[in-house]
Amino acid sequence: MSALNFNAWLHPSFTRSRSPTFLFHGRTNFPIPIPSLTVTKHPRDKPYSSTTSFTLSALLTKEETLQTEENPAFNFKSYMLHKAHAVNQALDHAVPLREPLRIHEAIRYSLLAGGKRVRPVLCVAACELVGGGAATAMPAACAVEMIHTMSLIHDDLPCMDNDDLRRGKPTNHKVFGEDVAVLAGDALLAFAFEHIAGATVGVSPPRIVRALGELARAIGTEGLVAGQVVDIKSEGLDNVGLERLEFIHLHKTAALLESAVVLGAILGGGTDEEIEKLRKFAQYIGLLFQVVDDILDVTKSSQELGKTAGKDLAADKVTYPKLLGIEKSKEFAAKLNKDAQDQLSGFDPVKAAPLVALSNYIAHRQS
Repeated sequence: MSALNFNAWLHPSFTRSRSPTFLFHGRTNFPIPIPSLTVTKHPRDKPYSSTTSFTLSALLTKEETLQTEENPAFNFKSYMLHKAHAVNQALDHAVPLREPLRIHEAIRYSLLAGGKRVRPVLCVAACELVGGGAATAMPAACAVEMIHTMSLIHDDLPCMDNDDLRRGKPTNHKVFGEDVAVLAGDALLAFAFEHIAGATVGVSPPRIVRALGELARAIGTEGLVAGQVVDIKSEGLDNVGLERLEFIHLHKTAALLESAVVLGAILGGGTDEEIEKLRKFAQYIGLLFQVVDDILDVTKSSQELGKTAGKDLAADKVTYPKLLGIEKSKEFAAKLNKDAQDQLSGFDPVKAAPLVALSNYIAHRQS
C-alpha cells in the first residue's frame, strides 16, 4: 500500500489568502511584522451534572432580527433558534456525563452554558451554501464551539484575564478550581479534533484532513495563540497602534470565526474559489465581531453583557474605541459589515441569506 500524501491535503494548490486589508486608514497588508516579544511566565463547590438550558430568543434584539433586503422572507430569529437548538443537542450528545465525573462536569458546565452559537451556526450555514447538509457540518460546528469554550475557560483564568463572570454565571475556575478548569480546556481542545475525525460522515478523507489542518492553524501560533500572546504583551504599552491591534484581533478572534466558515465550506464540497470567497467574508466578520465587542465593553453593563463590562479599560488594553473613539469605531464596523456581504455576491441569494443575516446580527448585537 502506497503512503498517503497528507501534506498535499493540508496544503492544497490554491493560494491561501490569510488577511485582506482592513485598517481603518487603509494603508497596510498582512501579515504585519510584530516586534520581538518576551513571554514570562481553591475552593470546590457542589458537582455540576445538569445540562443548562437557555433561550436564544432573549439574546436576539429587535435590531438583530431584521430581515435582509435580498430575501425579505428569511426569518433570521427562527433560523437561529432552530440551528442553535440543533447545535446544543449535538453538543450534549457529544460530551455526556461520565467518569471521571469531575472533569466532565466542568466541561459541560461551560460548554452547555448557553451563548449565541454564532461560530457553529456559521459553519453549518457555509456548508449549506456550497451544497452540503447540516448533518455533514455538525461535528465540525461542535468542534469549533468546543475550542471556543476552551479559549473562554483559559481566558478567564487568574493568569490571563482573571474574570469571575461568563455568560451570566461564575467562571469555570470559580466553580471547579483552577486545576480542573485548565484540564477541562485541554480536554475540549483534544476532543474537538477527535470529534471531527470520528463523527464526520459522507465526506472524503482528503477533505476531512484538510479541515483538521485548517482548524489546527487557526488556533495555534498562526492564529488564536498568536493573538493572545501579542494581546498579553501589549497591556499597558503606550505605543500600540492600529496595526498591532488589528493583528491581535485578526488572530485572537477572527481566526476561529474564519475557520468555522472555511470548515463548513470544505466539508460541504465547496470549490477552491468558493472557499476563498467565504474565507474573506469570515475575515471581515471576524474583525467586525471584535470591533463591536470593544464598543459594547464600554457602552453596556455587566448585566447586559453577561460578563464583566469595562475589563479592557481596567486592564489598560488597547481597543478600537480607545484608538478611534466610539463613533469612528461604529463607522469602521459598518464598513466591515458591508465589505463582508460583498464577498457573498455570486452565491445563490436564498442560500446566502443566513450568512447575510448573521453578518448583520454580529454588527448590531447588543451583548
